Amino acid sequence: MTISHHSHSGQFCCHAKGTLAEVVGEAIRQGFTTFGLSEHVPRYSEEHLYPEESHLKVQDLMDTFEAYLVEAHRLKQLRADECALLVGLETEYIDAAGLDRLEQLLEKHSGTIEYLVGSVHHCDSAPIDFDKERYDACLASQPGSTQAERLEHLLCTYFDNQYKVLSRLQPEVVGHFDLCRLYYPDMDFRAHPEVWARIERNVEYAASYGALFEINASAFRKGWKTAYPGADIFDLIARKGGRFTLSDDSHGPQAVGLNYDRAYEYMSERGLGTLWRLELAGKGEAGTFRRGCRAVQVDGQPWRDQWRSQLENGRRE
Repeated sequence: MTISHHSHSGQFCCHAKGTLAEVVGEAIRQGFTTFGLSEHVPRYSEEHLYPEESHLKVQDLMDTFEAYLVEAHRLKQLRADECALLVGLETEYIDAAGLDRLEQLLEKHSGTIEYLVGSVHHCDSAPIDFDKERYDACLASQPGSTQAERLEHLLCTYFDNQYKVLSRLQPEVVGHFDLCRLYYPDMDFRAHPEVWARIERNVEYAASYGALFEINASAFRKGWKTAYPGADIFDLIARKGGRFTLSDDSHGPQAVGLNYDRAYEYMSERGLGTLWRLELAGKGEAGTFRRGCRAVQVDGQPWRDQWRSQLENGRRE
């Protein structure tokens, strides 16, 4: 059936639900043929812990991530005949030191971490996707004498940080490209030429090394009328020759495949012609990413018919 390259579980993420085995089991029940596991990379400073993590220490996050890798590979082997599971992680960019630590983590687990979802969730070390109050506080703290100037500074910082992730790590999947407008989905990036120039730079760079830009269905449950990225970014990626993939960004078994019907409709409305997925590549195989995966084109356009029918059948079971 369908695919996803971005998921979380309550076992290894405090703001998700269920165990990793339950998430995988639900993906298999729904007929996913490729399903990526991508728990968050551990953060390295207690000041960067989220409120639901207030009882934890930094070492707890590292221990949790190490346990995730063990469980993910156990499930990958156990369910290999039922679904192609990929073991990855979702990045952060809070500060340069954190990116240094992430590179060390990737070196330590070379051959174990198979792909990255390259995401940014912070600006000036402040989370911008936790709640609207924190987003607005971050916006108010930006330099500038007007709201427009402060917004432009926040957006430029976000896309500069995204570029640092892209250029240093070359993630296989670019995660929720325009998360920086989560609480203001009608935000017009093109009203800020400096912002739009950064967006074009990032899209061109990611496309140049073959990254897959995820169509992320979680935007619908956040109140958006589209998936991430919004139509302006989607169309830019298409014009620049970028390749798309699909993700549910599920945070527990209850969210596996959630709003995929709306994602399929969005993909059709935007005139998407091709979709890509990741798979492990053979040794020395052409087109292989840094961590051993390669991109494979999905046959046909199943989001227009086959996947929709299977989704409806799954709901009736």
